[in-house]
Amino acid sequence: MNTVSVPTVTLIGAGPGDPELLTLKAIKALRRATVALVDDLVQPGVLRYLRRSARVVPVGKRGGCASTPQAFIHRLMIQEAQRGETVVRIKGGDPFVFGRGAEEADALRDAGITVDVISGLTAGIAGPAAMGVPVTDRRYTRGVALVTGHAGPAADEPDWAALVHSRLTLVIYMGTQRLADIVQALRAAGMNADTPAALISHAHTPQQKEAVCTLASLAHTAAQQRIASPAIIVVGDVVKASPAWQAMLNVDAPVTSAQQA
Repeated sequence: MNTVSVPTVTLIGAGPGDPELLTLKAIKALRRATVALVDDLVQPGVLRYLRRSARVVPVGKRGGCASTPQAFIHRLMIQEAQRGETVVRIKGGDPFVFGRGAEEADALRDAGITVDVISGLTAGIAGPAAMGVPVTDRRYTRGVALVTGHAGPAADEPDWAALVHSRLTLVIYMGTQRLADIVQALRAAGMNADTPAALISHAHTPQQKEAVCTLASLAHTAAQQRIASPAIIVVGDVVKASPAWQAMLNVDAPVTSAQQA
């Protein structure tokens, strides 16, 4: 009796940048693929694990840039899987953390296609870690909130007042273009102007840039240091645990006689 195999598409999280942060399961899936739909934020080094004959289809989505329509991505994944191709969808970070992975999985399942999800390191955790910022630390906070700073309808705005009241570490994705608005919202919600903050862009790549500052100087620091998207913003006392914060304090502190000696 012949059995008909069910098409499968694999959603792969490529992590924040460095190909060495890929999981072993992701590498194995890449090596099997015959068609790969690839996001803009995926580093070229990740693609070296694909077979030479694999067809690579760029389907970029970047804020402020021309983007591939989401409906087109859904149709292409379904079409290629139904043709018998071994399809992978490669996303920066993790597919289910601000990556539209759930939308794509729903579209595939609705078309009768099996979905395999391979998690990746999300930039909101791995990015701050690259500069020594832990998003949780029992000395400073009881948890972390991952939120988007991307502009949208008013109803889609994070409840900044509730977040400030929670006293959780705030890790903000896609917020560099709205830094002034975000700072204003946090200050209006009662967050202190001197709350520690950190920025990191292009984490785990040769283009990595980072800075620490206070909430009040966040927008100015980003502009001065030319830190732009893709970037992660961290707001909260956990920033105090980073070497960069300690170095900033040492620069600002007066030189003691012991230091002079």
